[in-house]
Amino acid sequence: MDANKPFGFLFTLDLYECKEGVCDDIALCYDFLERLVDELRMQKQSPPFIFRSDRNKYPGKAGLSGWVPLIESGIQIHTLSAKNFISIDIYSCGPFRTERLAEFVRAFFQPDEVETNLIPRGKKYYHSDVIKSRS
Repeated sequence: MDANKPFGFLFTLDLYECKEGVCDDIALCYDFLERLVDELRMQKQSPPFIFRSDRNKYPGKAGLSGWVPLIESGIQIHTLSAKNFISIDIYSCGPFRTERLAEFVRAFFQPDEVETNLIPRGKKYYHSDVIKSRS
């Protein structure tokens, strides 16, 4: 195993000025999480969970938060309705193509702009002197 290979990657997508209404659409966001798992060709550990923030209790934070646990890690989505803003985190120890995922996300939410970041995780995971078995 290549000692310089990270354990996995966190791919973040920030979507600005999404199509009107998508930030409040629980069914759409649930469908997005389901389809994204298929797009990634990964295995989910459970169906997605989606929660709505109370608009009256948290007026500046109204929107949705969702998560789907994967065998290979997990996916999160957070929406802020007032700004038509969505943030998505895809963390996986399995391989994925960032450009293809960005296009998939664009098609789903139709943002005016997408900002992406790819962050290596567990950079020392495969270093034999760092990870030792415990007995």
